[in-house]
Order: sequence, then C-alpha cells, then structure tokens
Amino acid sequence: MTKRTSAKHKIDRRMGENIWGRPKSPVNRREYGPGQHGQRRKGKISDFGTQLRAKQKLKGYYGDLTEKQFRRIYGEAERVKGDTGENLIGLLERRLDAVVYRAKFVATVFAARQFVNHGHVTVNGNKVNIPSYRVKEGDVIAVRDRSRQIAVVIEATQLSERDVPDYMDVDHNKMTATFVRTPTLGDVPYPVVMEPNLVVEFYAKN
Repeated sequence: MTKRTSAKHKIDRRMGENIWGRPKSPVNRREYGPGQHGQRRKGKISDFGTQLRAKQKLKGYYGDLTEKQFRRIYGEAERVKGDTGENLIGLLERRLDAVVYRAKFVATVFAARQFVNHGHVTVNGNKVNIPSYRVKEGDVIAVRDRSRQIAVVIEATQLSERDVPDYMDVDHNKMTATFVRTPTLGDVPYPVVMEPNLVVEFYAKN
C-alpha cells in the first residue's frame, strides 16, 4: 500500500465516513477510527469539535491539503463578495487537480494531483503541472496525447461509482473537459454532507 493510499484510508476512518464514496473504503467494513484507540466510545462533540471536523473533512476531500494551503484559499473566499462558504467551495472546485478528478481522467483526487504534477495535462493547449492552478470558466483541460493510453486513465473513465457533474462538459473520446461554470455547494456531487458554513464559523472563532 502506498503512502497516499494509506493516508486516504486513514482520513476515511478518522472521519468515520466514506468521504469519496469509494467501494474499497475501510469504513464500509469498520466504522471506528484508526489506531489502538479507534474503538473507544465517542463522547458528545463540542461546537469547536464539530467545526474542526467539518474543516478536516473538506480539507481531506481535496487531497488532504495542508493547513497553510487551505487557510490561504479560505482567506481568498472571505475577500470575495458573496457567501464565504459558497466562495470556498467554488475556489476548491476550480483547482486543476479537482477538475481532473471530476472529469474522471483518474480515479482519485490524490491520483489527480500526481497526474498533473507529472505533466500529463494541458489547459487551453498549454502544459500545466501545478495541481493548485486555478481554472477559469471556459477553460479546456485535456490529457496529453502521449498520456491517453495509460492504464489508470482508461480505467478511471469507465468507473461507474461517480458521474461527471453538469458544470463540466467532458468528452472521454477526445479526453477533454471544459469547465463550464463555477459550481455552488448544491452542484458538487459530494458523497457525504459537507458543511462549509461550519468551516467559516471555525475560522471566525480561531
């Protein structure tokens, strides 16, 4: 098991939820947390604990971003006009690795980060190898010609466990995806309930 896969499974078990909706999640078999104390009975969670958990879940979902990365994105969401929680979701979904994952070019968001890092993706015809690169509405994201026959790509496009959301226009024959519009929380196909409002409360108090 790779370090990334191990980390992904730990996040699921720590949260007690299958946050990516994957059939192989260990939560499907064991709902308690990882480690020797994972089966202890959980007490009532405080407001702070609830807010922290919401932040960890959202941060984990997008590839277990570092606190510094996540805080910076939150800061941008706060400065933009409108609802901060909705802005946060929009900014996270505009990350290039998130777009590659949503387009089903790879199976997981962790794989998407690695895929972008290794130079397999172009934006509007130009190679981009920065996972945090922010796409704009109308941008065309594509898998490079030489990367289209990679086994993980072919397998990912055929996955039945999730669908491409309607804020993207994807052609798996050409291996291209157009980012049509920035989604709101209700548009994003999270397998579990995400609560960006609690993330806003967390940062407002801490």
